[in-house]
Amino acid sequence: MPEWADRLPTHARRWAPAVAQAATQAGLDPRLFAAVVWAESAYHPGAVSHAGALGLAQLMPTTAARLGVDPGHPLQNLAGGARYLAQQHASFGSVELALAAYNAGPGAVVSHGGIPPYAETQYYVLAVLRYYERLIA
Repeated sequence: MPEWADRLPTHARRWAPAVAQAATQAGLDPRLFAAVVWAESAYHPGAVSHAGALGLAQLMPTTAARLGVDPGHPLQNLAGGARYLAQQHASFGSVELALAAYNAGPGAVVSHGGIPPYAETQYYVLAVLRYYERLIA
C-alpha cells in the first residue's frame, strides 16, 4: 500500500495500489493522479457524470476509445485516465493547465490561452491541488 493511501477516504484506500501503478506507468506522480481520481469520482468506480464521463477517472467514452480502454473496467479506466493526464501535461507543460485540459478538454485551454473561465474548471483545478496537498503532507 502506498504511504499516502492512509490520507485517502477509507473507502478509497483499496484503489491506491492500482492508482499508483497506473500513474507510475504513465510517468505521473501517483499522488497527483490520486488527487485527480478523488476530485473526479470520489473513488466510486460506477460514477457517471452529467456529461457522460465514466468510472474512477471519469473518462468520456470517446476519450476511452482513443486510448483503447474500456471505461467501465476500473483498472483500464485508471490506466486510460493516467495516460490522458500525462498527455495533457506533456502538451501544456504545467500541472494546472494539464488539470484544466483534463476537465474542460485541451481545446478549451488552447482557445482561452490558459485555464478556461469556466467556474467548474477553475474549481476543479483548485480542488485537485487541495487534495494533492493533503496527499503530499
